[in-house]
Amino acid sequence: MDKAYDSDEIRANLKQQKIKPVIPTKSNRKKQIRHDKKLYGQRNCVERLVGKLKQFRAVATRYEKLACMFLAIIHLVAAFVMVR
Repeated sequence: MDKAYDSDEIRANLKQQKIKPVIPTKSNRKKQIRHDKKLYGQRNCVERLVGKLKQFRAVATRYEKLACMFLAIIHLVAAFVMVR
């Protein structure tokens, strides 16, 4: 998540779900909270991959109703993106 999601409520919700929040704090927050910069930087790779997957219409619009078929399309498109 990016700085727009820096709130105590979101952080508490993530911790409740046992997810480590890696959200940089806003500059106007009174108490700055440390985050893992390396892990935060890796989210860029994930966001770029999702963007490339969404270039394919079948992924962006999710034509498939069954989750297993949609996952198969994700695998197929991901393989195609990696070969490119």
